[in-house]
Amino acid sequence: KKGRMAVDAKLDLHGMTQSTAHGALSDFIGRAYDRGHRCVLVVTGKGIWREGGGVLREQVPRWLNQEPNRAKILSISYATQKDGGSGAIYVLIKRRRTQS
Repeated sequence: KKGRMAVDAKLDLHGMTQSTAHGALSDFIGRAYDRGHRCVLVVTGKGIWREGGGVLREQVPRWLNQEPNRAKILSISYATQKDGGSGAIYVLIKRRRTQS
């Protein structure tokens, strides 16, 4: 449903250091999961091309595939142009399982 699903929340990591961004991303994914959000947008920026691209653009997909984030995520994909293209990532969040 790339680009067709409503974005429930957005996190912009521009200007953050790697350690700050990593913590902010984990907190954001945890809150999105707890609130029952389905689709969120993480903006990494594209970085400076002459320096090999952005560090956050490279690291964020890795961080999303590590615990504790991985257990809360169904899929990730780069955003459509209107939402930031390759400088942003859609994250589809799993539904919370209720205890019966």
